[in-house]
Amino acid sequence: MIKLLLGNEALAQGAIDAGISGVYSYPGTPSTEITEYIQKSKTAKELNIHSKWSVNEKTAMEAALGMSYAGKRAMTVMKHVGLNVAADVFMNMSISGINGGLVVVVADDPSMHSSQNEQDSRNYGRFAMIPILEPSNQQEVYDITKYAFYLSEQMGLPIMIRMVTRLSHSRTGIEVSERKLQNKINLPKTPHQFQLIPIYARNRYQHLIEIQTDSKESSENSLFNKYIDGPNTSIGIIASGIAYNYVLENFEDDKCPYPILKISQYPLPKKQVKKIFDKCKKILVLEDGAPFIEELVSDYFSEHKKVIGRLTGHVNRVGELNPDNIANALGFNDKITEDIPSIVTGRPPELCVGCAHRDLFEAINKLKKENSQQQVFGDIGCYALGVLPPYESINTLIDMGASINMAKGASDAGIHPSIAIIGDSTFTHSGMTGLLDAVIENSPITVIISDNSAVAMTGAQDSAASGRLINICKGIGVDKNHLKIITPLHKNLDKNIDIIRNEINYKGTSVVIAQRPCVQLSKDKKDKIKKEQQMILN
Repeated sequence: MIKLLLGNEALAQGAIDAGISGVYSYPGTPSTEITEYIQKSKTAKELNIHSKWSVNEKTAMEAALGMSYAGKRAMTVMKHVGLNVAADVFMNMSISGINGGLVVVVADDPSMHSSQNEQDSRNYGRFAMIPILEPSNQQEVYDITKYAFYLSEQMGLPIMIRMVTRLSHSRTGIEVSERKLQNKINLPKTPHQFQLIPIYARNRYQHLIEIQTDSKESSENSLFNKYIDGPNTSIGIIASGIAYNYVLENFEDDKCPYPILKISQYPLPKKQVKKIFDKCKKILVLEDGAPFIEELVSDYFSEHKKVIGRLTGHVNRVGELNPDNIANALGFNDKITEDIPSIVTGRPPELCVGCAHRDLFEAINKLKKENSQQQVFGDIGCYALGVLPPYESINTLIDMGASINMAKGASDAGIHPSIAIIGDSTFTHSGMTGLLDAVIENSPITVIISDNSAVAMTGAQDSAASGRLINICKGIGVDKNHLKIITPLHKNLDKNIDIIRNEINYKGTSVVIAQRPCVQLSKDKKDKIKKEQQMILN
């Protein structure tokens, strides 16, 4: 059967057909469609595959490990910066190992289309000493996903699948194969496997070291790593993932005259690398992301001056690869693609018309005129656009949950007013602990939770904070006299300014919840949210 699927959807279908019992994730571009596809899948519903959103990536990965512990196949999905949040469990479960197959899907974002950085998740996989799979096209995404669960159970390790934006968000026909049945519950047979106290963890770490030989052998023999010979040995090409596709686009009928080593499974297959090194005068390394392979092959072989790529300036050091910059690296003068005609004029991103964040920023900016020293610490979400004109309301934007902690640190340094702006979903993702720190010290900061009752930036998924913010803040210890609710509408501007001003002047930790549903939500959903909010207030 052929299905027309995005790369992300092909991965999701591959996971369903591999017999998963659950997917655990937090929304994040470019990974979001993977979980959404499973949530909407009729087959997944019939099979009772768990697919609810998690509060953050760490809780998602830990839940997936729990399902694996029970013997079931599980998948956890996130964008590259989300792996930073889950790094604690990620590093430790490479030592504990798994029981049921466990696949960690990480979608990297070269060129930072919707991200704060370009980090390459392959470095995490190598750090954890687990196999990494990097598909080159959408069909391979599907096939590799099914293989990943088999490899996970064979190796007894979590497996990373690395996606990139272009592969995630482009579509083609996928040939799907027979679906495997889900695993039955089957608890671990190895004593102390998941008990990582030092006396047992040392043995598990020794085991991880010992099976690296098996991991390397699997990569050397992998069907997804392929050496393709060519008559022109002036250059040999090592291409990983989607870069392999881009190389072929430069040649008619995909017939490249140069030897190519296609890499889609790591650890790097050293024997195959040596083969292309021995045969070719120069080695051009093409990879979407960091110079991960380029650094490794330069270290492995003394003739490192043969290696050209991102580090030598033959390929752009930052941003995505594409067929054109690969053509340049190969010395071709002509572009292989025509310039896209300017049908529409490009424009910067902006908040939706009627967005509640607009009215909140208006109030913040009015207060700035009264407080020349005012500093506003922002966070990740639609409201991050508050750094841009016409608002320019936010001074910092670093990572999920940083706003409250940075506001506290600035306050500790003597900054006043020190204001944090954080969204409802980001607050439950990683803002609650920062608020607890502030409450413990009664730091003189004002935390504004811009509550639009959705994970709006990634498609308005349900927010874990909905209907819970007031009780969470009370539970953390926020003084009820300094826990305020406002409705960010222009007609309420003066009233809202008065409330925020009073909380700024309070010499302790205060929270203002700016509450209005995202304009992209359906009327029925908005009405339901408003009714729930009114019940809580009453």
